[in-house]
Amino acid sequence: MRLPWFIICLVLTAWCAEGSDVLELGDSDFDRSAAVHETLLVEFFAPWCGHCQRLAPEYEAAATKLKGTLPLAKVDCTVNSETCERFGVSGYPTLKIFRNGEEAGAYDGPRTADGIVSYMKKQAGPSSVALLSEADLDSFIDNYEASVVGELSFTQLAEFLKVSSALRDSYRFAHSTDVGTGLKYGVDGECVLLFRPPHLNSKFEDNVVKYTESISISSLRTFIRDNVFGLCPHLTTENRDVLRGSDLLTAYYNVDYLRNLKGTNYWRNRIMKVVTQFQDQGLSFAVADRQEFQDELEEEFGLGSSEGGDIPLVTIRTREGHKYSMQEEFTRDGKSLERFLEDYFAKRLKRYVKSEPVPESNDGPVKVVVADTFDEIVNDPEKDVLVEFYAPWCGHCKNLEPIYKELGEKLSGDPNIVIAKMDATANDVPPNYDVQGFPTIYFVPSGQKDQPRRYEGGREVSDFITYLKKEATNPLILDESRDELIEKNRKLVCFFK
Repeated sequence: MRLPWFIICLVLTAWCAEGSDVLELGDSDFDRSAAVHETLLVEFFAPWCGHCQRLAPEYEAAATKLKGTLPLAKVDCTVNSETCERFGVSGYPTLKIFRNGEEAGAYDGPRTADGIVSYMKKQAGPSSVALLSEADLDSFIDNYEASVVGELSFTQLAEFLKVSSALRDSYRFAHSTDVGTGLKYGVDGECVLLFRPPHLNSKFEDNVVKYTESISISSLRTFIRDNVFGLCPHLTTENRDVLRGSDLLTAYYNVDYLRNLKGTNYWRNRIMKVVTQFQDQGLSFAVADRQEFQDELEEEFGLGSSEGGDIPLVTIRTREGHKYSMQEEFTRDGKSLERFLEDYFAKRLKRYVKSEPVPESNDGPVKVVVADTFDEIVNDPEKDVLVEFYAPWCGHCKNLEPIYKELGEKLSGDPNIVIAKMDATANDVPPNYDVQGFPTIYFVPSGQKDQPRRYEGGREVSDFITYLKKEATNPLILDESRDELIEKNRKLVCFFK
């Protein structure tokens, strides 16, 4: 006998729920269940949310890896609105950390399984681990992440624990009140030791850095931030936002510290030998796994998977968004990298700019701009330019298209103004334009090309005309349609009658 489909669905649903390591909480049991856990991560979600659906397998995998250490839970806000409203949930997914049932703060860590696991392990237990012996210290620092260890008196320890509590999301902390535990690391008085991860140890830099000043959250945070990554850290999708806060050179190759430590450090050591000559000139350095960033290399630098083979590919990305790639093949003696850096600091390198081909004809009412023609069209010092940055898949952009074209037609006879558009997904947007969503529109007045003004007005033709009449350098010359002329003449006739 075949079972009805709805019974099969119920059985599958029950099986999936039973097999999940993520706790399901709701209005009826949230407070009671959350209170029994010292630390709990809760995802507030909606089943229809695409971001939630993408997070679900990562969240489930993280819960399984953390099982027995720290629980993960979720609340379906479509059926538990009371709980979600109480904790101010306004978007999905929202993740929050709870301690003994009380909200402790927002989760702002990675959204991958390994990232969640790493982040939440720092949340479990005390913010700083007490070390009682040299063996405890050796065991603690034998970790894939950096370690911050305070060798302190009880007086200084209180401040150190405040710091560890404030920064536990980002770093691992431990402490000892017995200076003897750190004797073999040169400890001869109160200090804080920063141990870089063992797999990143290198003869080109110190593996342990000592802090001996008075302890405060701001001073210790600065010390850790300035020293934790060292000369040439491992760039990953988890730490890239932090590392890319500065001008950064990255060498991409087969970086695998778990299965190929020797091969990974073979190239890293050659890179470090060269960059030690340039480390005080304002450029940071990193190595990264090429496969992990292949899509980005193709999208941002035009470097395909077949280029370079096993040899490192080298790029520079500045905070302003300027990009450079090393054209010469990386040589084992490091000389090609050395020449690349010398050319960079001497400003001899040509920036890489992603651009669509220049259109063969560009006579429409809306001028098509690509990266290679941006200066020619948008930065024409004699023209006012209204430029739309769009994405081909954007629904709002498609709705705007006929309106924007009509605007271009109305102003097609004005020699002083240009209505333009650029596909921001296929061309590099200049760094002084903040394009986070689509469409984004800027007005760029003649003679002030370094001061583009974001357009925040309405999206009808009349709205654009009103704005341009106010902002344009010269009075607008409108190309009125036949129907508009007839209507204007009719009104004039009526007026004189």
